[in-house]
Amino acid sequence: MLTIQIKLGKVFNNEDITKVFGCAPQGGMRRSHKTNTLVLVSDHTKALYEDRWEGPILLYTGMGREGDQTLTSQNLTLAQSNSNGVEVHLFEVFEPQKYVYMGIVELAGEPYQERQLDTLGQNRQVWVFSLQVKGKKQNVAIPEKWIKSKQELRKKKAKKLNDEELAARAKTIVHHHVKRKITSITYERDPFVTEFAKRWANGVCQLCEKTAPFLNKNREPHLHTHHIKWLSRGGEDSIANTIALCPNCHDKMHVVDDPIDVEKLKKKVHQHINEDKEGGHF
Repeated sequence: MLTIQIKLGKVFNNEDITKVFGCAPQGGMRRSHKTNTLVLVSDHTKALYEDRWEGPILLYTGMGREGDQTLTSQNLTLAQSNSNGVEVHLFEVFEPQKYVYMGIVELAGEPYQERQLDTLGQNRQVWVFSLQVKGKKQNVAIPEKWIKSKQELRKKKAKKLNDEELAARAKTIVHHHVKRKITSITYERDPFVTEFAKRWANGVCQLCEKTAPFLNKNREPHLHTHHIKWLSRGGEDSIANTIALCPNCHDKMHVVDDPIDVEKLKKKVHQHINEDKEGGHF
């Protein structure tokens, strides 16, 4: 058994893992007889396996990159881990070469088989292990940016597939929505600044200059407030940096972030402020 206490959420590199656990430096299932442990690596930067969390349960795909997987070698070790005395430690990878320690895990049910694609794009049978973090009701909270990084990477890989490859992969994926406990940075927005920007707009998007697409339950024009220089980039939560946009243009500003649009919004705000000054409101 491993005697060293490892902090949950600690980020390891590959060399750290081999030193602490005495295991091989590669692979998703790394058996160590020295420490009587099995290190599992769920690497989300490599989109071959469909490891996924469903509530507190991780559905972990077994070993074997080509053809049908068998319940042998480390797949068998994991399948018998609740009774064979082998301690199972889980790491997740959201960014290359950064292994996040998620804790000691145990089987939460019997292993089962499902169909997934292998490295050759062939449909095959794999073994799936239902795992839960041992002795904890809550899993490690991870930064929201890691989840977004994982999603963006998978989007890029999906776009590279041809129509046939995409259809084959999509048809093998059947699972519930995935929920993760995350930590995120929240920026407080002053409600007076928000209301001021919407009143200023008077129901009209300040980018496309069209009326709000619909009225909310209070019969008010539905507009979003947008910080021209994003708060995450050091922008101020002030009337000089806040403007009201329709949902479509708000999405555009966060997806495209066109400098021409940014300049247009800056001029709009400055115009509004100057008009208010001339009207004696400042």
